[in-house]
Amino acid sequence: MVILDGKNLSKEIKERLKKEVEKSDKSIGLAVVLVGDDPASNMYVSMKKKACEYVGIKSFSLEFDDKISELKLIEEIKKLNSRDEVDGILVQLPLPKHIETQKILSLIVPEKDVDGFHPYNIGQIVAGLNGFAPCTPLGMVRLLEKYKMADLKGKNAVVVGASNIVGKPIASLLLNMNATVDICHIYTKNLKEHTLQADILVVAVGKQNLITADMVKDDVIIFDVGINKTENGKIVGDVDFDEVSKKASYITPVPGGVGPMTIAMLLENTVKSAKLRGKL
Repeated sequence: MVILDGKNLSKEIKERLKKEVEKSDKSIGLAVVLVGDDPASNMYVSMKKKACEYVGIKSFSLEFDDKISELKLIEEIKKLNSRDEVDGILVQLPLPKHIETQKILSLIVPEKDVDGFHPYNIGQIVAGLNGFAPCTPLGMVRLLEKYKMADLKGKNAVVVGASNIVGKPIASLLLNMNATVDICHIYTKNLKEHTLQADILVVAVGKQNLITADMVKDDVIIFDVGINKTENGKIVGDVDFDEVSKKASYITPVPGGVGPMTIAMLLENTVKSAKLRGKL
């Protein structure tokens, strides 16, 4: 069994991006929009700022009270769209209930949508074109490439979880890599019947120990995207790591697997945007 080490690969990617950014005589910037005071969101934004600083990307942090009106937030997004020093725009989710999330995400111009959530970029990914892919799924693709497993012809990929952020986009990316893809979700009957067919299993649900050893075949490749906190405060994924790892050929740990890759891909997408906009 081999651990798919997202922590180390993310460091390699950051070093590469740092060298690329140093070559530019123009400022490359990422704007992060944070609404409200959610502790998890604050932590993620802080990590993103730190990563930007390391690579040499200027981070613009726009923080608003959770009482901000939808109209006011729309105005702020439009301002960022027109600022040349901003190459990427990220709206930290979740947004307060009185703000329509998809409306806000769709307002970001596609060429600055480094989170890959705009309908245009979603369509680009489904069509196998060069749009911005969401960062967590893109991180999984980079891990497959790093560990020389990117040739998925004839492989069965099973994705458990059908969110717009992870499940649907990783299914599209795996399909583009010639895998045969099966998507499962909360309404899927007999989940085990599906997961036992998987050569590659992606689990992104948020339910501890959802996948147990009897649900996977030998030599399966597993991407565990789940983040759950146990009673004693330990962070674990959706997969029973101790038992399932005995059968897997490759597996991502939680933490240290997919998580660090998500931030590295945000930086990669921001640099990609700067290139497309003629800054690099």
